[in-house]
Amino acid sequence: MLTDQLLLDYKRCQRRAYLNIHGDWQLRDRSGDFRLKLRQESSRHVQAIIDQFYPNCVYLPELDLSTQGWQQQAQATQLLMQQGQECIYHGVLYRSDYRLPLVGVPHLLIKQPGTSCFGDWCYLPITIQLGRRPKPEYKLMAAFYAYLLQDVQKTLPPFAEIILRRQNIHRVDLKLWLHKLQQALAGLLGALASTEEPEVFISRQRCNLCQWYSHCYTLAKSHNHLSLVPGITPSRYQQLKAIGIDSLASLAEISSEKAILGIDKEVTSTLKQQALSILENRPLEKTSQTFVNKPLISANVEFYFDIEAEPERQLDYLLGVLLVDRQANTETFYPFLAEHPEQEGQVWRQFVDLVTLYPHSPIFHYSEYEIETIKRLAKLYQTPKEQRQSILSRLVDLHAYVLNSVIFPVESYSLKSLANWLGFYWRNPHGSGEQSVYWYDQWLTNHDRQSLQLILNYNEDDCRATRHLKDWLSTFSPQSIGDRF
Repeated sequence: MLTDQLLLDYKRCQRRAYLNIHGDWQLRDRSGDFRLKLRQESSRHVQAIIDQFYPNCVYLPELDLSTQGWQQQAQATQLLMQQGQECIYHGVLYRSDYRLPLVGVPHLLIKQPGTSCFGDWCYLPITIQLGRRPKPEYKLMAAFYAYLLQDVQKTLPPFAEIILRRQNIHRVDLKLWLHKLQQALAGLLGALASTEEPEVFISRQRCNLCQWYSHCYTLAKSHNHLSLVPGITPSRYQQLKAIGIDSLASLAEISSEKAILGIDKEVTSTLKQQALSILENRPLEKTSQTFVNKPLISANVEFYFDIEAEPERQLDYLLGVLLVDRQANTETFYPFLAEHPEQEGQVWRQFVDLVTLYPHSPIFHYSEYEIETIKRLAKLYQTPKEQRQSILSRLVDLHAYVLNSVIFPVESYSLKSLANWLGFYWRNPHGSGEQSVYWYDQWLTNHDRQSLQLILNYNEDDCRATRHLKDWLSTFSPQSIGDRF
C-alpha cells in the first residue's frame, strides 16, 4: 500500500521513503528524547484543537495496521459519513483503483453543506500541524486527502484546510496541489520500484530527526560525500556534479575563477578552501573579497553568554553567563534560570544587573539568537533604551566572526563541532539545545532536579566552549590582537 506517511517521507527525502520499504529496519536509530517530545507535543496540539473547536467529534478505534484492518477502518469511516456525523477523528480513506492501494488518515473529516453520494452534504479534510507556516509537505498531504475523499464521496471537497499553531488556518489551493500530488505519486512509485536506493545526501536540518540518519551518515562518511562539506546545498551539489566535481579532491583542485552556473566566484572560492581544509585537516584564513573582519576585542573582564530556550512556549528559561576576569585569573558561571516560566522576567533582570556592573566589558556569544533575544526581552520587560543599547553595543557574535575569517576542517560550523575540533568536550556528549528543551519539559512535568542540573551543566559547557573558541581565534590571526577596552 501507498500510505500518507510514505508520501510525506518521500516529499521530505526520497531516500527515506525507499529505506522505509526496502531498508533493514535493524539499522534505524532508536527514537530519541526530542523526537518523542515532538510526538507528544503534536498529540497535545491535536487534542487541544479538537477539544476547543470539535468537542462532539466521533473517534474510531485504534488502527489494525494489516491490509484487512485498513479496509475495515475505511468501511467504518464511510458508514459514519453516510450517517452524516459532523466530525470524524482519524477516519481512514482507502482508494483501490490506483497502481497501488492508497491509504490516508487525516486528522479530521468535517461535514459541510454540498452534494455527494451521501446526500446534501459532503466532507472536507483537515490536518493539524505543529508548524507555524504551511509547509509544502503539509499542502501535499491535504491534497492527498482531498484526492482520496473525491473517490469515497464521489465529489471533490470544496477545499482542504491546515490548522497550524495558534489556531492559524490555511486553506489549500487544491487545483494547484492536486497537480503536484500526481507528480509526487508518480515519482514515489518510480523510486520504490527502482533496484537502486537513492543517493545519500546529508542535510542536517532535515536529516537530524530521521531514524535513518546514522545509517546514511556512515555511508556518506565512508565515501567522503560532498554533502558533508559545509556550504554544499542540494542544488550546488547538482551544479558541481554537472561539471565533474564529485569528490573532495576534485573540489579542492577547482579554479577559484571558474564560472559555475548558479554559483558565484566567491562561493566557489570558499568551497575550494573548505575542501582543502578538510583534506589537510587544518584551519585556513578565509580569503574574502567583500568582507574584512574587525579585530577581535580583548578585555580584562569578559562575558561569555549562552541561552536555553523553549520555542513552543516562546520562553527563554536560562540565560547563562561565564564571567572571566583575566587580571584576577578567575572565572565564575552565573546561571539565571527560570524554574517556572513566569520567572522569565526575573531572570532577564538578573542578567541585566550583572552585565551592567561591567559597562565596558564585551559579551561574547555564538549565534544571532542572543542578539534577537536581548531585543525581545528588553522590549517585553521595558528595559530603558540606553541600557538596552549599551548591552547590544557590547555583543560580539563569534559565529559571524568565524564565518568571515576562518575555514575549519569540519562538517558543520556549530559551536559543538568547532569546539570539539579544538579539543573542548561537553561533559554530556549527548547534550544539545534540543535535549535541553526535553530536560526542561521533564522538569516542568516531573519536578526532577536532576533534569535542571543537566541543563545547567550543558549551558555552562556552552559558555566555556565559547570562551575556548574565542581564545583560539585571538591567537590564530595576527590581526586579532585588537584594542583592549
